[in-house]
Amino acid sequence: MQMAEIAGSFEQYGAWRDALAGAVGDLRQWLLEHKLLDADASRRLAVALQRLAEDKLIVAVVAEFSRGKSELINAIFFADCGQRILPTSAGRTTMCPTELMYDAALPPCIRALPIETRARPGSTSEFRKLADEWYTFPVDPTSAEGMLQAFRLVSETVRVPAEQAQSYGLFDPDDPDQRSGIDAEGKVEISRWRHAVINFPHPLLKQGLVVLDTPGLNAIGAEPELTLSLVPSAHAVLFVLAADTGVTKSDLDMWRMVARDSAATENHIAVLNKIDGLWDGLKTAAEIDAEVQRQIGVVSHRLELARERIFAVSAQKGLVAKLTRDARLLAASRLPVLENALVELLVPAKQDIVRSQTLATVERVVDEIRQSLAVRERGMVEQLFEMRALQGKNRGSIERMLARARAEAAEFEQVARKVVATRFVLNKIAAQALAQLKREHLKQRANDSRERMRKAWLPSSFGAIIGEFFDRLRGDLRQVNERIVEMEKMIAGVQASFGQELGWSLTQPMPFSVDPYLAELDRLQELAKAQFGTFTVLTHGKWGLIERFVETVVAKSRDLLVAAERDVEAWIGSLLPPIEAQVREQRAQLSRRAESVQKIRDAQDSLEGGIAELEATLAVVRDELDTLKAKIARTRLLAGGAVPEATAAAMTEAPAPAVAEAVLAH
Repeated sequence: MQMAEIAGSFEQYGAWRDALAGAVGDLRQWLLEHKLLDADASRRLAVALQRLAEDKLIVAVVAEFSRGKSELINAIFFADCGQRILPTSAGRTTMCPTELMYDAALPPCIRALPIETRARPGSTSEFRKLADEWYTFPVDPTSAEGMLQAFRLVSETVRVPAEQAQSYGLFDPDDPDQRSGIDAEGKVEISRWRHAVINFPHPLLKQGLVVLDTPGLNAIGAEPELTLSLVPSAHAVLFVLAADTGVTKSDLDMWRMVARDSAATENHIAVLNKIDGLWDGLKTAAEIDAEVQRQIGVVSHRLELARERIFAVSAQKGLVAKLTRDARLLAASRLPVLENALVELLVPAKQDIVRSQTLATVERVVDEIRQSLAVRERGMVEQLFEMRALQGKNRGSIERMLARARAEAAEFEQVARKVVATRFVLNKIAAQALAQLKREHLKQRANDSRERMRKAWLPSSFGAIIGEFFDRLRGDLRQVNERIVEMEKMIAGVQASFGQELGWSLTQPMPFSVDPYLAELDRLQELAKAQFGTFTVLTHGKWGLIERFVETVVAKSRDLLVAAERDVEAWIGSLLPPIEAQVREQRAQLSRRAESVQKIRDAQDSLEGGIAELEATLAVVRDELDTLKAKIARTRLLAGGAVPEATAAAMTEAPAPAVAEAVLAH
């Protein structure tokens, strides 16, 4: 049996991404070697390379207990290990959110965050930065049995006094179902860990796949970060149901809390697992299929999800079929159909995002460098024309040319002073824009909202309070946008001025919009509104959970504003460098021109040598332009898909102007 299509697709994606990163790295290195890369352009290419190196494909698997979620993960992603990797058994096998990933900087291990951290302020994301808070358990990737034993860590539980569980937000004394779990000693069972990260060198994980295995409804409700951050950040969400239970109330609650309300559902797939329970030797295949289709219809109706996004499978039989190489059983499990759908959902969309992000950065940097080289080329051509015109001329003609060269340099300095003035004004407006994104504003607003909620004490008031919190953040972002528009107009005016006075053609500033951040705030507010809507009655047992949810909302808002501040700052930093680079290039050209004429005046017999030297330098510049075209052409070809090795090698070894021109024209 060949490797599953999903594994092959992920490997192809990883190879494509690595090839694209190689092309960008090769371009950056060549630019550095030829001293064509300024600090800002170098930083932008470095960010693009870092983004490619850290690229992840995240799949979240969400389900209530006993839906076969861990078995589904084993069957889809880890069947090639020869046995189960994640433990499976009746009842609860995943007690805490678990991420399966690979970080080459760490040895194979399981890092677990103790449940006791829930008694302290801070989200899981914040605790990620504190290495000392995590327990680390080594994993031997060469021993399948050893890995299975190690992975059982994620299902470990402890019994603690009910009051302690309540302080963690894991026990509500007002909930009769939870009260029934108290034993004779007044203790309840909870997970030993708050979060686990499994670092495992599986081929798919090495390609950037991250699998998020979530616990059941109660555990998810106690960790708001799952609904606000981890699951929404996934590129695909598998919502797992069981054919033997159908869509239960807890399934529906989880779907509404985690899946349906986490984001637009175009990246969600519902999986109706355990269809082997419907297999009956007394029924025909058609009758069994009719029953499967009936259940799919029920799921579609209850989840309000298109039938095309619902897949009935038997994860357990699919895993057995893969391990025993039973093609007939694998087909009966219907697992390959789900895998193909997951590939079609996950890989092309992610590839489009990575392609567009990378090419947007690379092409802009190349355009700026091409413009600088074009200025250099034009200046050399003009200088060469003048020097050839000097052949046979007298000393007076050379003196007049020198005077003209010096006068043009002086005139240019008058024009270039606009850049200094622009930098001063730009910094002033930038400071006003960035001031709206500082943490102090968010901290004060968050404290105000918390205090108002404590005083209100009525769940019906929370939505309005949280709404005002988000309205203020949106107002901050809109003020930032006003400053951004002001800076765009100012830079466009400077470019128009240089174009009119010097004939320059400069690339317009890269557009920047705060709309994505506003959309993310809208999404966060919708999630908060849905979450607070579940607190119809406020009790002391629920207040701790509400406070934790507010902390998570604030933490996510802070992360959003930090990202906005970083991106706005980077955008502002990219506005003037292209103009400043052109100014430096023009100044250097005018200076070289005056120096060259002066040398000819001082030693007229050096004219022929000066012309020869200038011709050689001009040839180098034109060669750099041709090579630059070839390298951006290669990057575009790789970004668009696979390139034969021979073609890629030919492009690397020597410039290919013809290929470059064809791609650029296209």
